[in-house]
Amino acid sequence: MARKINVKLIMELRDAGLSRSTIASTRHISRHSVSDVFNIADGKGIRYSDIRALEEQEVYRLFYPEKFANETMYGDPDYEHVHQELKKVGVTLKLLHEEYIERCKRNGEIPMGKTKFNEGYAEFTITNRLTNHLEHKPGERAEVDWSGPTMRYVDISTGELITVYLFVGTLPYSQYSYVEPCLDMKMDTFIRCHIRMYEYFGGVPVLMLSLAVMISLCHADMRLPGYLSWNVSCDGAAIRPYHGRA
Repeated sequence: MARKINVKLIMELRDAGLSRSTIASTRHISRHSVSDVFNIADGKGIRYSDIRALEEQEVYRLFYPEKFANETMYGDPDYEHVHQELKKVGVTLKLLHEEYIERCKRNGEIPMGKTKFNEGYAEFTITNRLTNHLEHKPGERAEVDWSGPTMRYVDISTGELITVYLFVGTLPYSQYSYVEPCLDMKMDTFIRCHIRMYEYFGGVPVLMLSLAVMISLCHADMRLPGYLSWNVSCDGAAIRPYHGRA
């Protein structure tokens, strides 16, 4: 069950003279939630003496009437379960929302929509000071790119200064990486680097994230379809261009 903000406790501690940061750190409540309760209390002119005799549910409804109405109208998602399930490979919020809908149907409850479900989970992570799962999963993905800095070496037979480009592939979960120096950044070189990277890793991840693919898309690189079809043929690996941190 989603853990609601303990409004009455926050108000009690505020009445005792504790600061927002102290309440947040000692009671393991997010600073955002504590500040929200303080602001609502100030806006509505509510003091702890006004709510001392009320039950926690009544206090919560006083501070968050719309949330209380929505939470009692719809089937209550088990966000603790959702948070744990998201640690598993291949599990997404979309899949868990579909499971939640099926559970509501079995229990004769009204399921909330996907957007509200996702917003509820985001609020759950904030309230409970949890990490919203950007953490990586073993073997799920690899991130590949050409490293920004280049290297150079001198051809001893000609004296020519040769530029070397670094292909880098990393498994984010373990930070296990493969680096290969190359004389160019052509697509066929890019593909050959992938082959040797897969051999080095001893397998093919489910998902490939590549900034180089995004750049090729932006420049309408005609060689890109060959790369995409080749990678998809590697044990069903998927390609995803990206322009930021995974």
